[in-house]
Order: sequence, then C-alpha cells, then structure tokens
Amino acid sequence: MENLEVLTYGQASPEAKEIFDSIKKKFGKVPNIYATIAHSPVALKAFLQYGDALKSGQFTPKEIEAIALVVGEVNDCAYCLAAHTALGKLNGFSEEETIKLRTVTIEDPKLRALTVLTKEIISTNGYPPEVAVEAFFEAGYNKAALVELIAVVSLNLFTNIFNHVASTKIDFPAAPQLEAV
Repeated sequence: MENLEVLTYGQASPEAKEIFDSIKKKFGKVPNIYATIAHSPVALKAFLQYGDALKSGQFTPKEIEAIALVVGEVNDCAYCLAAHTALGKLNGFSEEETIKLRTVTIEDPKLRALTVLTKEIISTNGYPPEVAVEAFFEAGYNKAALVELIAVVSLNLFTNIFNHVASTKIDFPAAPQLEAV
C-alpha cells in the first residue's frame, strides 16, 4: 500500500510545480521519488540542494553512486537500488560492477575502501572499525572526504527510509537480484 502517492503535476503545489519544471529539464521526467517527496516542497527543495552541494565535493559521480548502491543494499531499498543501478550505468559502471559495489567486492582498491567503509558506517550505526577508516585514508581519501562520505550516506539514508515509509512506486528498471549467500 502506498502511504504517500506520487503527485501529478496537476496535484502539486505551485512551489512543487516550479521544482518539477527544473527536474524535468534536467532528467526529462520527474522521477517518482521527487514527485512523492513533493508532498513537502520544503523537504524536496532541501533534499535537492543538499545533493547538489555534495556533487561539488570530494567524490566523483561514480563514487557517489557507489556509496548510494551500498547504502541501498544494506537497507534493502528496492527503489534506490533500481535508481542507482541505472545512474551507476549512466556514470560508467557495468551492471556487474554495480553488483560488486553492492556486495563490496569491487576490485578497484579505492572503490573497495570506499564501499567497505560505507557499509561499516551503516551496519554499525556510525561506529565503523578503525581499520576501515584507516583503509579509506590509505586509499587516498582525505578528512574532507570522510566528512562528505557521512553526508552522502545521510542523504541516501533519507531516501531509503523515505521510500520504505512512502512505498514509492519504482519507475526505473529493477536492480538485479543478488544470489543468496
């Protein structure tokens, strides 16, 4: 059951319509997550501004997608896994690589350190083992990147939790199912 429906353009408030127009110019459509968050134009605006600010930071678009895939996997967010698998592919990952990111088995040492620390931050409620933090720094990340990692994780936690509560309808191709371990 949907707890929050996807708003159509006609149902949206004037403030939300303005944001929808901007999103549509950027993506060619308004993804369901944005049209659902739009029940609160204030929350939608804040969410988009936070994400845009983080895009100008330490991480590449691929690294941001890697973080999102790990957070979505740990939190079992089908919407986010679908969206970030698609975005990961648009940013140069293969489907196989998106799976390896989700399972923190990616071969690239820098991405591996990033995904391991991301998973540890989520899995330990913010108390990752020091070895994961040290590996992150040894991989070439700095203290600003650590702060921004926490920020990107928090942004993705918002979307994961939002989609769980809202029961957002998935409007991206489904992410591949992982084999049971």
